Amino acid sequence: MTARLTLKELTMVWPNGVRGLDAVNLEVPAGEFIAVIGLSGAGKSTLLRSINGLIAPTSGEIALGERRLTGANAQELRALRRRVGFVFQQFNLVKSHTVLRNVLNGRLGHRGLAAALLGRFEAEDEAKALEAIQAVGLGGREHSYCAAMSGGQQQRVAIARVLAQEPDLILADEPTASLDPKLTTSVLGLLRRINQERGISILLNLHEIELAKDYCDRVIALRAGKLIWDGRPDEMSEARLEEIYKLSDEELEAL
Repeated sequence: MTARLTLKELTMVWPNGVRGLDAVNLEVPAGEFIAVIGLSGAGKSTLLRSINGLIAPTSGEIALGERRLTGANAQELRALRRRVGFVFQQFNLVKSHTVLRNVLNGRLGHRGLAAALLGRFEAEDEAKALEAIQAVGLGGREHSYCAAMSGGQQQRVAIARVLAQEPDLILADEPTASLDPKLTTSVLGLLRRINQERGISILLNLHEIELAKDYCDRVIALRAGKLIWDGRPDEMSEARLEEIYKLSDEELEAL
């Protein structure tokens, strides 16, 4: 079962006073595929990392289903993080380990401290890891070492690790930024298939609006930490894109 993600007045103020997020309100229904767009520094990564608990917002509320992530104690937060997978731009794999060993790391949230420290997993964990590897098109490569794999294959391993986690929500922070156009469409197509076949909500940061139009149900735009647009990709006008991406005089001077 997947769950609705709810953000209420989510705000992040950095120590220098800059607002990384400015009272963001957002509803992500179960099973929706959403692109987050905006200039560099608009707050896209801050948004995803706040949802995943990698950084603590200054104020506001994050809830997944009926359970709040903000204000949760350590034990509750660990359980909630298990329900939120994260795909990183640079894959975040242990490249000296095999595909299977990396994907098994997605099961750590389902096991105790011993598994986390010693890498001890049960037969159920291995079965779920192997199923995830098959699902991303790497069946038969489970004993390959990640260091010998291409960037596109490594990102597939990272996605398999998230699938093994059995999340309600997948967050992807520029998952194709280091890939060429052919691999980009392959990885986005894989994420779209996972979204459609498994009903897992996906929220991903993208720079290219055309990719958002091709793959996503919905687009939200951030500027200076504020959510300034929320709608379907086919509703995105040239005037709206200029509002989202045009640099102000102050931003031009800062370059």
